[in-house]
Amino acid sequence: MRINKIGENVYQVDNNIATVNLTPGVQVYQEKLLEYEDKELRLWNPRRSKLAASIIKGLHTFPFKKDSKVLYLGASAGTTPSHISDICTEGRIYSVEFSPTMMRDFLDVSALRENLLPILDDATRPTNYQHLVEKVDVIYSDVAQATQTKLFLDNFKLFSKEDTIGILMIKARSIDVTMKPNDIFRQEKKNLKEGGLKVIEEIKLDPYEKDHIAFICEKSF
Repeated sequence: MRINKIGENVYQVDNNIATVNLTPGVQVYQEKLLEYEDKELRLWNPRRSKLAASIIKGLHTFPFKKDSKVLYLGASAGTTPSHISDICTEGRIYSVEFSPTMMRDFLDVSALRENLLPILDDATRPTNYQHLVEKVDVIYSDVAQATQTKLFLDNFKLFSKEDTIGILMIKARSIDVTMKPNDIFRQEKKNLKEGGLKVIEEIKLDPYEKDHIAFICEKSF
């Protein structure tokens, strides 16, 4: 087995990637655990995490550091947030989820990880949680609904700093099932530009996620 460090607490394990487990011995979604030197690694499944798929497909911009402050929109049950928690061990991951059912699962994950901060609220209404969230280094959005780009922009305006990096996962079929995905991607990229953001990287997520693209953004000056 070949293991190489590729980022802050991120390793390549043969053709897979993994993070250093913040809670050794504890799985989040039945992921495989591996012992490596004095660490325990959690394999990061690209079919369960769009961020993992992006890394495997060649993501160059990786803004997550040990002390990063992150706003995560669409935390769901906590699969991807848990891996970000492994990376940002001295940071905070403000994790917004609308579904009470998903939040119950997420609370089980966050109970063991002090850097995961659960917020049960609607990401389309960021002023609801403005008093809970500071300015952040990374805004990550994975909310599958028609207004996914608008809510990303609205959160970016409230919580970004000058050098904040945004990662927006676009699910074309949630925007319009009648349009071709590539047309939707062009349209949403234009919407980001009109909203004051520059797309610095874009990665289609097939074969891991069909009709999805990752847009990595920064403020355009």
